[in-house]
Amino acid sequence: MSDARKIDTQRAFAACKAIIDGRDIFTDSASILVTTEHAVATILLMLMGQDPRKAAAMLNEGLVQGIEHRLALFASKTGGPEHG
Repeated sequence: MSDARKIDTQRAFAACKAIIDGRDIFTDSASILVTTEHAVATILLMLMGQDPRKAAAMLNEGLVQGIEHRLALFASKTGGPEHG
C-alpha cells in the first residue's frame, strides 16, 4: 500500500470515528447514517462552490460508483458477498 493510500485510509477511519462519536453502531445506526448524509452533503457543497446542482451531479456521477467499487473490493478481499 502506498503512503498516499495509507494516509487516505487513516483519514477515512478518523472521519468514521468522528461521525460515530461513541454511539452504538447497532442501536444508533439510523442517527449515524443521518450524520453521514449531512457530512457528505456538506463536503459536496464545499467542493462544488455551494452549487447544489453540481453537488448532486458529483454525488450521482462519481461518488455512488466509487462507494460501490470500494464495497465490491472489500467483499472480494474478505470473501463476503459482492454487491451488484
